[in-house]
Amino acid sequence: MRAVSSVISVILLVAVTVVLAAVLSMATVDLAETLDDTAPVIGQSDGEFAAQDGFDGGIVRITHVAGDVVRVSDIEVAVSADCSGDGTEKHGRLVNLPAKSGDRPQSDNIEGDDLFDESTGSLTERGADDTGALVTDEFRPGDVIIFRIAGGDCDLQSGDTVTVRVVHTPSNAVIIRQELTA
Repeated sequence: MRAVSSVISVILLVAVTVVLAAVLSMATVDLAETLDDTAPVIGQSDGEFAAQDGFDGGIVRITHVAGDVVRVSDIEVAVSADCSGDGTEKHGRLVNLPAKSGDRPQSDNIEGDDLFDESTGSLTERGADDTGALVTDEFRPGDVIIFRIAGGDCDLQSGDTVTVRVVHTPSNAVIIRQELTA
C-alpha cells in the first residue's frame, strides 16, 4: 500500500489556500472598482412651474438648494408631461449638456418627444444677469436649471403634471426628482 505523506498533504493544502485567496482578492478588487461610480448627493432641491402668458406651455425652474457640485456634462434632464391638448403623456430628455448654443437647446440636445421650446433664451432667464445651469459647466448650490415647455408641442392646462428628473449619467442615478403642477 502506498500512502500520502503528511508533508505532501500540507503542501497541497497551502496551494489550495493560496489559489482561493487569489481568486477572492480579485473579486473584491473588481467590486471595489464598480463602487467608485457613486452618484453625487443633492441634499435639497426645489421646483417651480410658471405658466407663460398667452401660451399653453410654461417655464420650469429646478433649483439646487444644497448638496454636491455636479458637472453639467454628467447630467441629463428627463421630463414627463401630461399634455391636455392632445390627452397624452409625452417624455422628452435634454442630453449632451451643456447646450453649445449658449441659451437654447438644439436638435442634438433633445431625445424622445420634442416638447422643449428651442427659441433663443429658453434655457436662461430672459433679461436676467444670471444664466441657467444647463449652459454652464457646473450645477452648484444656488444654481437653477431652466427650460421652457413649448405650447403647441405640449399644451399644458391648469392642474396638469410635469415630472422632472435630473439623472447623473455615470451612475445612472436620479439625483433630483420634482413633480410640478401647471
